[in-house]
Amino acid sequence: MTNLKKVAILGRPNVGKSSLFNRLARQRDAITSDVSGTTRDIKKRVVTISKDRDFEVIDTGGIDDSTEMFATVKRLSLRTAEEADIILYMVDGKNIPDDEDRELFYGLQELGKPIALIVNKIDNDKDESLRYWDFLEFGADMTLPISVSHNRYMNDFYAWLEEHIPAREEESAPTIVEDDEQSFEDIVEIIHNEEEQAEDRDIKVAIIGRVNTGKSSLLNALLQEERAVVSPVAGTTIDPIDESMEYKEHKITFVDTAGIRRRGKILGIEKYALGRTEEMLKEADIALLIIDSTVGVVELDERIANLIEKYRLGCLIVLNKWDIRDEITYEKAVDDIRDELKFLHYAPLITISAKTGQRVHKILDDIVLIFERYKRRIPTAKLNEVIKFATNRHHVPSLNGAIVKIKFATQYEIKPPKIALIMNRPDGLHFSYKRYLANVLRSKFDFEGVPLDISARHRGQRMDDD
Repeated sequence: MTNLKKVAILGRPNVGKSSLFNRLARQRDAITSDVSGTTRDIKKRVVTISKDRDFEVIDTGGIDDSTEMFATVKRLSLRTAEEADIILYMVDGKNIPDDEDRELFYGLQELGKPIALIVNKIDNDKDESLRYWDFLEFGADMTLPISVSHNRYMNDFYAWLEEHIPAREEESAPTIVEDDEQSFEDIVEIIHNEEEQAEDRDIKVAIIGRVNTGKSSLLNALLQEERAVVSPVAGTTIDPIDESMEYKEHKITFVDTAGIRRRGKILGIEKYALGRTEEMLKEADIALLIIDSTVGVVELDERIANLIEKYRLGCLIVLNKWDIRDEITYEKAVDDIRDELKFLHYAPLITISAKTGQRVHKILDDIVLIFERYKRRIPTAKLNEVIKFATNRHHVPSLNGAIVKIKFATQYEIKPPKIALIMNRPDGLHFSYKRYLANVLRSKFDFEGVPLDISARHRGQRMDDD
């Protein structure tokens, strides 16, 4: 889908913007709560209404000037309105019209775009008679009373959207022209390979780490524009937010996840944020593990790194705030990280400053390289050649005097690479020998930044059996 209309939802805090976003997205995507200012960053999703009308809906943070952080939220929200094609300005129908709402709405009207005043929380006829009519004083071209939570008057809202969002243009089926040199099967195979290659150019990258390590600053630095709210207040990012960019013929989608605290300090809506972070990791390809170089690796960093191992992601360890670190040398920093995060031994490390931009540009190259390895498939002949070399150099240890033999190996999955060793006694493969084989494979093939899954199987055993 190209050239989708952008529909921005704006309003002051706690008027129901995220609830409307979730209803349009048909899933509980944005975190909602009664806490004012729960949404702070920009969230986007492509949604469909009336079966053939596609658009990008954008949820913005509540517009508020009470603190420096919320002033940043307001600036990002208003900039989103300038970039949007259609604006939905939401107000709380339980309260009387506010002068700040009037001022904001009139300012948005001056952008000259289709705009609707959405009066939310009109849950019943009493609410409608008490408050809705007061909002007509705004003089909006379209004022819509709705109740997102009660699904009230939503049809009128969808009907207004349909007036401004064009129906999808149906793509015609490709024409296949036969020639003497290509069979029908050849053409189908070419099309299949092209589709596979296109799919493999989409990289999902999760930015993960403790609170206040600079994850949002890094996202802004990578995108070279302000997209995430940055604040010295720990826990500013609550909802995971995603932003995409094109780089070296790849589409890289970054997900800035909520900063993780020690379990005893996770309160309120942050519990939802932690669960959402894990959901995002299930869908990711690569994790950028952000570590504060002024602090070094702490116990919580190890727990976060365990999530990367749990979901078998490609990984790049990013040591941030390198510009303000103490006298620690690069060699000492690497030694400490390798010692504390042994299970991420395969992950390369880079020192950066998200604030100054130092070496940030190199992260994009590393992401592309790690992704290429993450989806790499080793030809069976080459794989068995290396396994034979490894077993000749060091034989597989016997099991209680019985010979343990690897008959052959095959890679049955990518992202991450998964290799099955077909053996006479799969239970006889010691974990230390499996680690030895992994090291040999890494020495023969470039798998830096990528976990390797090696499992022992009987001949004929299903590959998805544990």
